[in-house]
Formats: sequence, structure tokens, C-alpha cells
Amino acid sequence: MASLNSWLDLAFLGRLLLVVAAAFVVAGLLHLLIGSLRKRLAARTSQWARYASAIANRTSNLLLFAFSLMLALKLVALPGNWEAALTHGWFVILALQVALWLDACVRLWTGELARSRFGGIRNPVMATLLSVVILIVVWAVMLLSILANLGVDITALIASLGVGGIAVALAVQTILSDVFASLSIGFDKPFEIGDFVVFGDVAGTIEHIGLKTTRIRSLSGEQIVCSNTELLKQTLHNYKRMNTRRIVFQFGISYRTSAEQAKAVAELVKEIIDAQREAKFDRAHFLCFDESRLLYEVVYIMQTADYNRYMDVQQQINLGLLAGVQALGVDFAFPVRELRNVEAPGDAPRGQERHFARPPAQNGGQGSTSH
Repeated sequence: MASLNSWLDLAFLGRLLLVVAAAFVVAGLLHLLIGSLRKRLAARTSQWARYASAIANRTSNLLLFAFSLMLALKLVALPGNWEAALTHGWFVILALQVALWLDACVRLWTGELARSRFGGIRNPVMATLLSVVILIVVWAVMLLSILANLGVDITALIASLGVGGIAVALAVQTILSDVFASLSIGFDKPFEIGDFVVFGDVAGTIEHIGLKTTRIRSLSGEQIVCSNTELLKQTLHNYKRMNTRRIVFQFGISYRTSAEQAKAVAELVKEIIDAQREAKFDRAHFLCFDESRLLYEVVYIMQTADYNRYMDVQQQINLGLLAGVQALGVDFAFPVRELRNVEAPGDAPRGQERHFARPPAQNGGQGSTSH
């Protein structure tokens, strides 16, 4: 009997060594295969190659050996309870490895999402937040799947997590609204870092888009911090995305201008604007008879959004208009107020005196003498 037990122990030990050796062989072959795949993918620059390389790099050697061990255990006969344990082991290994692969793909995708086509950062905070949210979902689903496969009742666990999530959400409602506003800014992209925006009485360049606030550098130099939620409620003008600039300006000339001169002024404006390389003339009209001037309205299109170039062109137009109007013998109008004195009935006309009868002399007063 002792010799039989010893033979059985030796047979079990031999099978165990065979299983471990087979596991090492399979793991080594898989490791070589994955290493060769990494080298081939590293030489390619396509998007699918980058994702495949990220998946290959996140393949766990420990899980690879465990997978090989599971394959080797198929070579020996195992009791029924061991077969059930192996089934659970297969699921745990595959679930962990798939979660690692998804983790790598999510990190690569959000990293590419954070960068614009010009190589600058769009909204790194949004990309980081999105990555964290997706990874939490991935790993939570993986953990719940493993627990469910092991026979754990996850219904009560999910219900308790839902109640706790509602309580936390109510406690941090304001913060969460700013966080979701940050996500909305990241997805909808009403503005990005470096854009020049105007809203309300604020004008400046976007410096940073955070989870709760957005920081803007104003024209006068100070930094303005605005809540993301309040920022999305504003009507925002984004001048960075403006390709052309439509300019409307007015000027007035004197009422002493003749009809021929008024017509010549409109033609003069067109000639001046056509001479500007970056300006495209639209129209110039004698608009109306204003209180103290003949009012003209001029419209032209700047072919660039650069504000400094617009001001340079407008200055050239103004100087040309000033010289041209003077050459036509026309005067620019300026506000005039004419005051007239209107006399009430019974008042004497201006420049005349009213004469009143002199009263008779009193006794003792000076009068004529009798002779």
C-alpha cells in the first residue's frame, strides 16, 4: 500500500511538472509572438497600428502565464469541482486582460483627443476627466462581471451604490454642474485655449479651461476667472474663428454742399477703399439728412480678421477721405445749435424804443416860468 501511494504521488508530481513545463512553453511562445508583433507595429504610423501597439504593450505577462497554465491543465483529468474553478479562472483572466486592453485604448484615444491638428492642447482637463470617467466605468463593469461570475449577488450592491451616488450628487450639485459644463465645453467646443472672446463687459484670451472655472486674460492684463456654468449662459462672441470682418462707418458733410459735390463724395469713398489691398468695397450711400449734416454710410469687408490690420486700413481710408473731401471743396459737418429769440406779443421790436407820456409836473417841481 505504501509503495502504491508513493507511486501515485510520483505520478501526480510528474503530471504537475508536465503541466508547469507546458505552461512555460506556451507562455514563452505567446511572449515571442507578442514581441514580434510589437516590433512590426512600431514601424507603422497608422491609427489602427497605434491602437494595436497599445493593446500589445498592455498585455500582462502574469496573466499570460496564467492563461498558459489554464491551457496546460486541460492535459490532465481534474475532479468536477476543479473544473468549475478553472471555468471561473478563465473568466477572471480574460476579464482582467480585456480591461487592461480597454484601459490602454481609452488612454490613447483621450490623449489624441486632447491635441488639436496644430499640435496645441485643446482642453487637457476635459480629456483627463473624460478618461477618468470612462476608465471608472470599464473597471467597475469588469469587477461586477467577475463578482457575478463567482456567484455573488450584485443586485443589492448596485442598488446601494445608486442610493449613495444620488446622495453624493445632491451634496455636490454646484460642483457637478460646473464639471458637466466643462465636459460640454470640451465636446461642443464653443471656444478653445487661445481664442479671443467677448461676453458682457469681458474681453480677453482663453488661458485655461478647468473642471470648475475658465480663466481669461483681459486686454488690460488682469486674469478673469469665470464659472463654467455661468460662462455657458452668456452670449459669447468668438473672434478667433472670424475669417473676415465687415466694417460699417458713417461720416457727415455740411449742408452747404451741392448735389454734384454730394455725388462726387460717394464716388470718392469707393476709389479710396478700392485702393486698399486688404479691403473689399461693398457700398457707400448718402444715407439721410441729419440734424446738422448730410449723413453718409460706408460698408467694406476686411479680408483678414487681424484687428491691427483693420485699424491700419481704416486709418488710410480716413486720411484719404480727409484729403479728398478738402480737394472737392466740401466741409465736414460738426454739431451746430442755432438759437433764436422769439419776442412775446406787445414787446417792442429789436432796435426800437418805446416812448411813454411824461406825467404832469407836480407843485414845487421845476416847470416853465411866466413873464
